[in-house]
Amino acid sequence: MDRRILADLLGRNDDHVAALPPDVFDSHRDGQRPGVVSVCCSDSRVSQEGMFAVDEPGFLFTSGAIGNSVSALVDGERVLDGSVAYPLRHTHTEVLAVVGHTGCGAVGAALAAARTGEFPAEPGVRAAVEALLPIVEAGLDDPAVVGEGDGEAVDGTTDEDAESDAGVSVRDRLVEYNVHEQVAFARGSDEAADATVYGFVYDLHGVYGDRDGVAYLVNADGERDPAALRDLVGASHDDHVATLL
Repeated sequence: MDRRILADLLGRNDDHVAALPPDVFDSHRDGQRPGVVSVCCSDSRVSQEGMFAVDEPGFLFTSGAIGNSVSALVDGERVLDGSVAYPLRHTHTEVLAVVGHTGCGAVGAALAAARTGEFPAEPGVRAAVEALLPIVEAGLDDPAVVGEGDGEAVDGTTDEDAESDAGVSVRDRLVEYNVHEQVAFARGSDEAADATVYGFVYDLHGVYGDRDGVAYLVNADGERDPAALRDLVGASHDDHVATLL
């Protein structure tokens, strides 16, 4: 039993309580109406509240999933995950943000599975990687991901971080590809039919630019053209638009 971690958790909660204004929950105790539901990859380096500087309750409905997957398998059918469907249908949330991140281990695991047939041993982790596998396999057939060639990295290697012809790892290109696929799946669901769906990649490796922690907009309701996305965000935020594909 790690009592040190327990003490750290409770101490951090004390800090949280001390920082709360006395009336912070007054307008939220009996319900919620968050403006955004975000789906981010399950990763300790990628804080959903942190990346959007959310320090108050009631704005961001968060869902974490391996590979920032928006789907779940129910009775053999892939459907919109309940943690996404619930706020869209029951809390009047109108915006869904799908957030991938550079260096994603889940995408790397699916890439390794595509190339070697090997999966993580844990059943739950394996299931999540298996759900990503068709996306990764499709991405490996896309020249925008691997360059012109036979589905391997252009240098002939099979390493998950092998570079494409633009000097960016295949894995990071697949991260963005996966975001696009997750956005498309969400937009095709009944629950998200009236929602605005944005796709982001959170950069902690300097892949898209030279500032760590930037959430780069790569997709807005299926629109992927950087010029159109810059028009959408305006001049004050056009440095948040970039693409690897």
